[in-house]
Amino acid sequence: MPTMKNRSILAIFVATLLATPSLTAGAATVAPPPATTDGGYPEVPVEMPLQRLSEHVYYVQGKAGIATDNAGFISNAAAIVTDEGVVVVDALGSPALAWKFLQQLRKVTDRPVVKVIVTHYHADHIYGLQTFRAQGARIVAPAGYRDYVDAPVARQRLEERRVSLAPWVDENTRIVLPDEVIDRHTSMKVGDVEMELLYLGSAHSDGDLAVLVKGDNVLISGDLIFEGRVPFTGSADTGHWLAVLENLDRTGLQALLPGHGPAAGDPAEAVKLTLDYLRTVRDAMQRGVDEMLTFEEAYEQADWSAFEDLPAFDATHRRNAYGVFLSLEAEALGQ
Repeated sequence: MPTMKNRSILAIFVATLLATPSLTAGAATVAPPPATTDGGYPEVPVEMPLQRLSEHVYYVQGKAGIATDNAGFISNAAAIVTDEGVVVVDALGSPALAWKFLQQLRKVTDRPVVKVIVTHYHADHIYGLQTFRAQGARIVAPAGYRDYVDAPVARQRLEERRVSLAPWVDENTRIVLPDEVIDRHTSMKVGDVEMELLYLGSAHSDGDLAVLVKGDNVLISGDLIFEGRVPFTGSADTGHWLAVLENLDRTGLQALLPGHGPAAGDPAEAVKLTLDYLRTVRDAMQRGVDEMLTFEEAYEQADWSAFEDLPAFDATHRRNAYGVFLSLEAEALGQ
């Protein structure tokens, strides 16, 4: 029979066990694995309504925010439904998001996805490519994609997203290379729909293109145009970007789908917002460089009131201005 002393030691031991989470109740502090879809992808807890833009064009719209907001669903993707199959434009920011988009498309067509056109190689537009590749789709991308793929930032970004966007981006997520590369304006016809792939060179990214759906008169612009929010300029060549937008033929367009933000029923106004923003930032930073000001001085002296109430201003604007300042400073030094 245990002595009083032994019973006290036993009571302390049991109490210690009960107070240790990893040893009780099946390790209650460990989160259960996420539910999976029929395709084997983790469920994504976001709303993704499919919207119709024209006779042949549907799209889903991500929410404004930084890259890891909304389970990574911050960018737009489109689908052009033809009588021979579906052409997807941009693949969203994870394989799981792409799968969810595919299930939304199944509500309006059972035709296969035959092509995916990538407007540019940035993480929030390409991590879903492997989902469509697994369905047999061919990937089309602009020249310049290789500059992104081969850069250390591409690998670093993927490693970071495997943490910040887990479980939707994981060790199985990979950067998918294209089957076809576009380096000039190219006509494409799939079934009963004609498209123009407008190659725009290095503007927002290392290589950009837009898709004009002829007949519907819809332009899918990628990140060259941001509707109703501050653009993200990153390391973009904003001078070339500005020139592309100034020369963009907007006549006859019925609608414009940007890479982020709602579809624009007034394409000219949508282009104007991005144009005005780029001009304002470049002009303000150019004055700072010309007057040999520090970035802080140039930034504080500028008038940003036209944009400070727009979504993503706080998250991206100061970084945009700093990147433009550094690029203009390098130009002035002949670098």
